[in-house]
Amino acid sequence: MPVDPLNALPDSLLAQLSDFLESQMGLHFPRERWRDLERGIVAAFRASGYADAGTFIHWLLSTPLTRSQIEGLASHLTVGETYFFREKRSFDIFEQHILPELLHARAQTERNLRIWSAGCCTGEEPYSIAMLLDRLIPDPGKWNLTILATDINPQFLRKAALGVYGTWSFRETPGWIRERYFTTRQDGRFEIQPRIRRMVTFSYLNLADDVYPSLVNGTNAMDVIFCRNVLMYFARKMAKGVIDKLQRSLVEGGWLITSPTDTSNVQFSGLTAVEFPGAFLYRKVAVTGPPAVAAGYQAPWYQVAAIAADTTAESPEPVAFSMAPAVFAAEVLPVTGGEQAAQADAADPCASDDSDMARRQARACADAGRLAEAITWCEKAISADKLNPAHHYLLATIELERGHSTVSERSLGHALYLDPDFVLAYFALGNLCLSAGRQREARRHFSNALSLLRAYPADAPLPASDGLSAGRLVEIIATVQASLPRAQGELAA
Repeated sequence: MPVDPLNALPDSLLAQLSDFLESQMGLHFPRERWRDLERGIVAAFRASGYADAGTFIHWLLSTPLTRSQIEGLASHLTVGETYFFREKRSFDIFEQHILPELLHARAQTERNLRIWSAGCCTGEEPYSIAMLLDRLIPDPGKWNLTILATDINPQFLRKAALGVYGTWSFRETPGWIRERYFTTRQDGRFEIQPRIRRMVTFSYLNLADDVYPSLVNGTNAMDVIFCRNVLMYFARKMAKGVIDKLQRSLVEGGWLITSPTDTSNVQFSGLTAVEFPGAFLYRKVAVTGPPAVAAGYQAPWYQVAAIAADTTAESPEPVAFSMAPAVFAAEVLPVTGGEQAAQADAADPCASDDSDMARRQARACADAGRLAEAITWCEKAISADKLNPAHHYLLATIELERGHSTVSERSLGHALYLDPDFVLAYFALGNLCLSAGRQREARRHFSNALSLLRAYPADAPLPASDGLSAGRLVEIIATVQASLPRAQGELAA
């Protein structure tokens, strides 16, 4: 019987949907959230092309869903509602306690700082982080700052990469922030300044299924992870798995910042709870016992009177979100840092020479955030086996993590010289060109990758990918290409 989307869905049907979503996707909708479930399903129905909601729901419950269908459905079932400096207490703590400690420690060594906004929605959170860093770091040009922002919804990512917002995104934000960091457009909306937009890299990532931490997708060696209002959507088992992987994505001493709504039914194994006034945060330290307590809580910078903004005009630039934070997409190398890489190599009786040992050390150092050391080991691997394209590919990922995109591109070229059929190198070059605004070159590299992928069965793992299937990479590239705006002159090409 058709279901009128304008009327309430029966509880019996919502119960079936709730059980289905938990079993198929790990999403948790208890009875008190059934109205949210109903709104999400109706939105998904309207985007599905089905004649009525009943037919859509019947199809949903009776059809094995593909990964892309599951991810599309999930994008309708999660709330795309956020604003700048949402949950101000988290930003207060980040500014007053976490960031000063990190800046002091890193100023004495490599000036690297890596932050991940996991479940970034339409970009307000990572841009808030970028504005805070811009305000508090007196010489940002001397730092290698990484702000990775990921989400499961490509539409959210496209909006985030554009960086244009209405007044509702500023509803709890002091007016001077909008005046300092945004330009008013003719349509009345507000566009974030290009220099702030360039600080953030947007990427597709499925927290439930994709592989992280991984050096090649940029989710390793994080100093701080913001994952707020995300875990509440997952069933307990799924949430625990996500937390475990986020914990492994942190360096020793790194911080996980969650929302109070995320912590009610989840255990944060491997992390130590630290109590701040009005909030608990979680730190990766080998400490047991009662929660630590932080003191010295002061007013945040964005509640203080603003310094006059620099109004220097900057030229506009093309925007498009990258499907891979540091140029490389999720699942390119499904390992959990150097430890799992070492385990995989130990199981390979052929992986015993000097180059493989050096490669394992390079990955372990990179996952620990010791990038200069990782480069040294990677160069040793290349010196021991100059004809191995995988060593050059690994060097490219590490150099890009250091902010050396030109060196990374050159290393990818070396990998392709040694192996012209190295699919992952073409894909990586495509994303690198996309991040640099060279969209025509990006399309060419993606097309080369797709041409090579035709020779593989869909379920075949790709060489040097440690498990990424050819079919999954085809899906990723298709999503990347769909996100690209067509430049003038390309329509007739």
